[in-house]
Amino acid sequence: MSGSGHVPDGRPVTVPRLAKMKRDGERITMVTAYDATFARMLDEAGIDVLLVGDSLGMVVQGQDSTLPVTVDEVVYHCRAVARGTRRAHIVGDMPFLSWQLSPEEALRNAARFLAEGGAQAVKLEGGVDAAPTIERIVHAGIPVMAHVGLTPQSVHAMGGFRVQGRTEAKAERVLQDAKAVAEAGAYALVLEGIPTDLALRITDAVDIPTIGIGAGPHCDGQVLVCYDLLGLTPELKPKFVKRYAEFYADGVEAASRYRDEVRAGTFPSEEFSFGNVKKGDAPAAKSGLSLVRDVRKAYGPKG
Repeated sequence: MSGSGHVPDGRPVTVPRLAKMKRDGERITMVTAYDATFARMLDEAGIDVLLVGDSLGMVVQGQDSTLPVTVDEVVYHCRAVARGTRRAHIVGDMPFLSWQLSPEEALRNAARFLAEGGAQAVKLEGGVDAAPTIERIVHAGIPVMAHVGLTPQSVHAMGGFRVQGRTEAKAERVLQDAKAVAEAGAYALVLEGIPTDLALRITDAVDIPTIGIGAGPHCDGQVLVCYDLLGLTPELKPKFVKRYAEFYADGVEAASRYRDEVRAGTFPSEEFSFGNVKKGDAPAAKSGLSLVRDVRKAYGPKG
């Protein structure tokens, strides 16, 4: 594998292994993925967790928010990601209203991510209010990753994508949300859009791994949207995003070169063509009608 740093072993990443990584002080890497090709690339890079996020509504579908995304759509993308993954732990993101109506509806939908999508766990946004539902799903044997702080499915209630927990009172509410989901049985916790010191307090307060996005360096791991990480969203660059490549710019340049070569008649060249028909070889294959006539001649008329 190319690149620098620790080369991961080939063992699958599991819920117990993620817990051990927190105990051992080994940082967890999580990236979103939506198809088999990206999943294979990220898996080969040694990313620990692939999140099939409802963020696909914005980066894949071009929506203004994650709210229109359905369970069917996320399950479909989970299946694609599962086909491209050998090592990474796959988490399916439960979209808006897939768990809020009732614990039974939540359990039914969560089961689909594992049974139909090939995921090993589900992610669910919410704190104290979501704890009973998390407990119900976990009790059924389905691992749940929780998500507190800035929860995109509540974007309208929050007045936009705003950092949460900036005052002591609001920080205390986020802390209580984190403790509630941990006590309900969540095996990991996404902390999004909160102050750095609050993320540290939460990471120290709960026994489960915390995975930050816009939450500073003190979490047990970090998550980024793959399109942001790879530079595929040129018009969007949140403060917490570091681009490690410029795939969008590279793609525009490559497609422009292809356009120019096609118009100039230089592609495809001989190198990318199959040459000419060889002359004097075996006779051309007979048509289906000719073959029928030959059979009739060989066997004679019926009767």
